[in-house]
Amino acid sequence: MGMEENLPLNTFTSLSEAPMPHHFCRPFHHPIGVFVLIVGAYLLALSPALLWPSYLDSPVGVLVVLPYLSVYLFHTLGVPGLLVNDGACGWGWCAPTIFGWCFITAFWLGLAWWAALGVVRWRARGAAS
Repeated sequence: MGMEENLPLNTFTSLSEAPMPHHFCRPFHHPIGVFVLIVGAYLLALSPALLWPSYLDSPVGVLVVLPYLSVYLFHTLGVPGLLVNDGACGWGWCAPTIFGWCFITAFWLGLAWWAALGVVRWRARGAAS
């Protein structure tokens, strides 16, 4: 009776023989992986503004701040309750309300989720061809 006879049937002699779950093999074939990549890339692009506020004045900074500025577009389109004082702040720009922050966060995260779904389906269609 050798050592091999005492091992259970599902024991592997090396890690390379062990089956890996599907999500470890191809992380970007799932919408969650692509979504994390999109949101992570946005946060990475936004991070220089923490150290250099003038970064937001650059062309890249304007594109990064676009989700924040979209609250004013939605207010102009007629979505109520997005801005403090209903947008009547004199010559300055009104800050978003709590509902405004929630609205633009839900909108842009939802858009990122739909983009992630589209990328996964597009890649799956290309792989199937």
